[in-house]
Amino acid sequence: MVDAKQKIHVKAPDNWVNDPNGFIYYKGYYHLFYQYFPYGPRWGTMHWGHAVSRDLINWDHRGVALFPTKRGDQNGCFSGSAVEKDGQLCLIYTGVRYEPANPEDIHISQNEQFESCQMMITSEDGFRFDNWRDKETVLPPLTDPRIGDRTHTRDPKVWRGEDGWYMILGSTFEERQGKVLFFRSQDLHDWIYVNQASKGPEYGWMWECPDYVETPEGGVLFLSAMGLPGILEREKNQAICFPASFDKGTCRMEIPDTYQFLDYGRDLYAPQTTLDREGRRILIAWVRMPEPTGAGWIGMFSSPRVVERRGGHIYFRMHPSVRGAYSREIAHPAKASPFGYRAVFDLEKGEQVDIGGFLISRDGNRIRTDRSAVYPHFEGARLVSQTPELKEGFHLDVLVDENLIEVFINDGEYVISSSVYGIGRQIQANEEKKILLYTLE
Repeated sequence: MVDAKQKIHVKAPDNWVNDPNGFIYYKGYYHLFYQYFPYGPRWGTMHWGHAVSRDLINWDHRGVALFPTKRGDQNGCFSGSAVEKDGQLCLIYTGVRYEPANPEDIHISQNEQFESCQMMITSEDGFRFDNWRDKETVLPPLTDPRIGDRTHTRDPKVWRGEDGWYMILGSTFEERQGKVLFFRSQDLHDWIYVNQASKGPEYGWMWECPDYVETPEGGVLFLSAMGLPGILEREKNQAICFPASFDKGTCRMEIPDTYQFLDYGRDLYAPQTTLDREGRRILIAWVRMPEPTGAGWIGMFSSPRVVERRGGHIYFRMHPSVRGAYSREIAHPAKASPFGYRAVFDLEKGEQVDIGGFLISRDGNRIRTDRSAVYPHFEGARLVSQTPELKEGFHLDVLVDENLIEVFINDGEYVISSSVYGIGRQIQANEEKKILLYTLE
């Protein structure tokens, strides 16, 4: 079990975590809920764990917020989002009921037979939730396959528009191509289907964990595409994003053909965004890990990132609070706090920096990483990652944690984030290489 108090990266309090949920700034706190299986370091019947922070740096785990109590969510409180309405915190999430559960393991369905509905629970303060009395089903299982799939429709992201509330849901068409569904409501209780958008089977058979946001330079659509073609490694489900446009009146979305990966380490999945205290659009994502740590937990979350769109490119910048937290300069990684350090340097062509066994190098106009020395080897493991061709230089800002390395390139032009195991407390490079090191106060 990790310490209930954490810095920068939220890690599983014990056992298993995956998707971030209900990420919101509400009544002076950042609330980060997350998919949580409290009974073992594996996927199973989902609860919502809960962590809070005043500053996006110091985090406290607050235990279980949601757990199954109703017919609609009897086999799990799955992913969803949070909004504030009339001073209350409203969590809208997917409830799942198995048909039936596996008789040998009640925490999984049998032959993928289950139904999904969308549910809501409210809280007066964001900390206390009455799972027995305050839940309601706001969108029953879909019955019209022309709209969406009864089983694979999930992960509501809700936001307030000028003329009401909007919901985007992930779904599939005949389990052949992913799509998103749009609903509208005046009160969060009654929802009307309005429209849908898709691209084709070459973009995955199912789109889950959708999120649509507006930035000053245009909209951004985030998707976690299941079964994305062309992936050579074992993990075929990948988080991607598009510069998109959305008509609020008709809920018609225009999605271009070309996408970016959310992160070019490709360990990040199921991203969710919110607005921070200053109004910046920020994002946190689940960091997938192949096996539990020595402490017996598995799963953590990225540092918060600022999302910006410039033209057709989407940037993921280190949050200013994170950069500012690493304020104490150190001469060697051994002097870093238990929560890691930040390394800042530029790479010339052909240069390489070794951070505790994690290799970062420049290959032409790309940045390349290799975690072979600090990651489990198994069939289909992704050990080497690289960016597309870079246009803005080769400046790196690297966050180093014992279980995660995040390489921000050119202030978020691209990011490579990689889960790691057994990272060392040393850094090696050419003698003349200037590397600045900072740790937390």
